[in-house]
Amino acid sequence: MIWRKLGGDQIVLPIKQEVEQAILREQAKGTHLKVCIGTDSQVKRNIVEFATAVVFIREHSGGFMYFNSFITKNHFSLKERMLLEVSKSIEIAYDLCSVLDAYHVEMEVHADINTDPNFKSHDSLKEAMGYIRGMGFTFKAKPDAFASSYCANKVVH
Repeated sequence: MIWRKLGGDQIVLPIKQEVEQAILREQAKGTHLKVCIGTDSQVKRNIVEFATAVVFIREHSGGFMYFNSFITKNHFSLKERMLLEVSKSIEIAYDLCSVLDAYHVEMEVHADINTDPNFKSHDSLKEAMGYIRGMGFTFKAKPDAFASSYCANKVVH
């Protein structure tokens, strides 16, 4: 899995080590951090592109992110695609949670699922919320799920 910075530069270290170095660097400056993880996908002709973002929010001072992406030719229903997005986010959250816990960094998992029942993605809301909360993570959905709805979305569009 290849991780990149928003500018496109590839990250050489495994993401867990890169995240730890980022935390150490920011905490040395006295910065309070929160990490938000989200995945988005986009159907393009006969492929689906997924992108996962690990977003660092610096309290009162902006943020930065790392992302990875992959493409598949599999066809999914909307609900399957939404739950696959959630599972990708949980996979990364689970991998990073020991580092984040060790440095007392709060984490949220964001789902690109609408809380408004007038949108089709809403059909996946209960399952996604149960999945994320069941894994012990803080859950956010649209309109509060910026890591998936805006950050990961930038990569797949």
